[in-house]
Amino acid sequence: MTIDETYQLGYLIKTHGLRGHLVAHFDVDDVAAYQKLKTVYLTLAGAPTKLVAHEVEKVQPQAGNKVLLKLRGIDRIEDAEPLRGSQLHLPLDALPELDDDQFYFHDVIGFTVVDENLGPLGTVENFYELPQQDMLAMRYQGQEVLIPVVNELVSHADQAKKEIYVNLPEGLLDIYLKPTTRQQDEADEE
Repeated sequence: MTIDETYQLGYLIKTHGLRGHLVAHFDVDDVAAYQKLKTVYLTLAGAPTKLVAHEVEKVQPQAGNKVLLKLRGIDRIEDAEPLRGSQLHLPLDALPELDDDQFYFHDVIGFTVVDENLGPLGTVENFYELPQQDMLAMRYQGQEVLIPVVNELVSHADQAKKEIYVNLPEGLLDIYLKPTTRQQDEADEE
């Protein structure tokens, strides 16, 4: 299995106790839905594109999106310590089904961004998952434009048309197209 055939479930935060338990963060809506997880794929810090399969012995939900994770064969803190910081992956076919108006970020890369008022704007290039909120990145008139992924701005995706529909606030695009005062001052000096 290659990394392109998986999605990131979360990552390992730290060890817990002396018997090889690990604390993990699961980037999911419902951690309890993963309690019967049988196998997880890890990317190690030294080889971020190589996946290593590990059988899961136990998933115990904790506060927030944290879980206490026990992997088969990892029985001592010395075995668990090198795994800290590893990303946890699952196969793409393990993704839960979504409602018709929902989408996974990886599914809409390359879709056309269509604004309710302005029409087609550009193409989805990437998504940035930032601590404050997720951002959709598109190219518009040669500039990267970031759109917050919130229900008020990003409504839905049409898989058949390969379009994602947005309702941008007035002036958002202008922020990216107008030169900053510093850029204008530099241009005036030339």
